[in-house]
Amino acid sequence: MQEIETHPHKLFVPKNAKVLIIGSFPGRNNVQVEGQDEWFYSSKRNQFWHIIRKVYHEELNTTTEKKELFTRKGIAIGDLFLKVKRIESNNSDNSLEVIEYNNKAIKKMLKKHSFHFIYTTSKFVEKEFKKIFPKIENVEALPSPSPRYARIKLEDKIAYYKQKLPI
Repeated sequence: MQEIETHPHKLFVPKNAKVLIIGSFPGRNNVQVEGQDEWFYSSKRNQFWHIIRKVYHEELNTTTEKKELFTRKGIAIGDLFLKVKRIESNNSDNSLEVIEYNNKAIKKMLKKHSFHFIYTTSKFVEKEFKKIFPKIENVEALPSPSPRYARIKLEDKIAYYKQKLPI
């Protein structure tokens, strides 16, 4: 029987947050690991922080630096799934069986904050988010930061994020 994994991170929501980035669930190599630099998208292969570094021209080597940047820019971050089982031993969203959504924490956050934009990190997450929160209209999928999403070159992903995220 497959192990149920529980999300290790709470939503990060600065008081001035006007943009929300929603992903799915941490990669299998980060879920049980504790440490300063183990935060959202800390898998070495995931391109998220590389993209964010290029958008904002900052190093972002520690969780503290990442949180400080997101606080300055008014960006909240979280994941849609709270508990999952992995159907296969990889980090693909298609390999996740959702046991429990993070809908309570997200719903509470959405009541407290008025986001101008909600960006998901894939079309899959966008579809799942809209299924749970059908009345929210300002939702858009960014190009996936997964290296498996190769339809768009990394440079084009960076340009797209730069166009959408607050500068």
